[in-house]
Amino acid sequence: MLTMERLAIVGFGCAGYHALEAIRQAGCRAPVDIYSDTGLPPYNPMLTTYYTAGRLPYQGLFPFGTLEEIARRFDARVLTQTPVQAVRARDHQVVTADGRRETYDQILLSTGASAFVPGSFVGLKGAFCMRTVADAVRLREALEKRTYRRAVIVGASMVGIKVAELLHQRGCHVTLADMAPHIFALAAYPEVSTLIEGRLRAMGIDLVFGQAIAGAEEHTDEQGAVQGYTVSLADGSTLETELLVLNIGTRAATGLLDPAEIAIDRGVVVDERMHTSVPGIYAAGDCCQGNNLQSGQTQIIGLWANAGTQGRVAGRNMAGVSDETDGTILHNITHFLDMDFIGLGDNRLTGEVATYASPDRRFYLQAVLREGAPVGFNILDNYGVSGILKAHLIKVLRGQPSRFTPEQRGQLIRFGLKESFIDHLEANKYD
Repeated sequence: MLTMERLAIVGFGCAGYHALEAIRQAGCRAPVDIYSDTGLPPYNPMLTTYYTAGRLPYQGLFPFGTLEEIARRFDARVLTQTPVQAVRARDHQVVTADGRRETYDQILLSTGASAFVPGSFVGLKGAFCMRTVADAVRLREALEKRTYRRAVIVGASMVGIKVAELLHQRGCHVTLADMAPHIFALAAYPEVSTLIEGRLRAMGIDLVFGQAIAGAEEHTDEQGAVQGYTVSLADGSTLETELLVLNIGTRAATGLLDPAEIAIDRGVVVDERMHTSVPGIYAAGDCCQGNNLQSGQTQIIGLWANAGTQGRVAGRNMAGVSDETDGTILHNITHFLDMDFIGLGDNRLTGEVATYASPDRRFYLQAVLREGAPVGFNILDNYGVSGILKAHLIKVLRGQPSRFTPEQRGQLIRFGLKESFIDHLEANKYD
């Protein structure tokens, strides 16, 4: 008599959800246990600032429904409030914090990433982060209880600028600080950063870039309640603030694993099928390093869409249906303070620079090309062209014919690009 396989998903965010969905859609009826250290269904971390700002209801954070609905929809057992202490990769065991051990035929690691807090900030009891639902709820409650006049946000990232937006719109004076030389350092070209920074300064937002934040001193009242901070910069100067928000970055959640058992770099290393170095163990989402289509190297690309793709590929392979992904490119799209910024490709790559600016200077596009082929785009205030340019860049990287179709050309022209500039973007060497 054949014994049906047992499957486990450790961590239940976007990647875990799409893996579960793919397992069932592939026709696999094997028992699936899902381990979650919270009682929350999968949520999108990029929506947390919208909830904190009051622009999204609490239920809107959870695009796939409640855990009960998901468990019923896909016939899975969800183990909530069940922290996992370790995953013994070689033994295919999941060890929970209370000492229980369960053995599975296949395990998906989809533990995501956590906010990075430097050692100099760890002891601050009143500082905020913005990553989880709990972070969003905590900051929203604080803003409802108190009117803050000054805030320092450490980390000029896509999340950092959204926090700056919600505070600025509440009348709070915001200082955005980062040791990077300019805003969106991992996505924006310096020229585009300069344009964005000019607009932010014109709004009254202060920017402190190019030096490390050395630490912060917390000030409390007689009851121990935090009243403010003195933030120290590397050059010896200080910033006085009432509110401190840390958005310095994230780190892949790989602490459940033994590096002696499974290959880990900055994240769990996977191949095109989301296999790890241990047979039967998969990883997907922000905890793993998948393929960067542009560099050909493995890299953590912490994007919602990428997590979904990786989860689906992992789930299908766990279900016995061969599937793979050749990876994705770095891409970021964010709307803030009446601006849209889109970064496509690796902004560290250099080459011929081609720029286009609309007559009113609102729409600005910068492309970097090598040997006539684009390797990256920055787009300011024109999301209408982003999908076509992203698809074009991916086709170039895959070595496919890269002429724009008449429909694509018409769309680009309709959204403001001149035909001569469109001609320049075509990678003729692949025709």
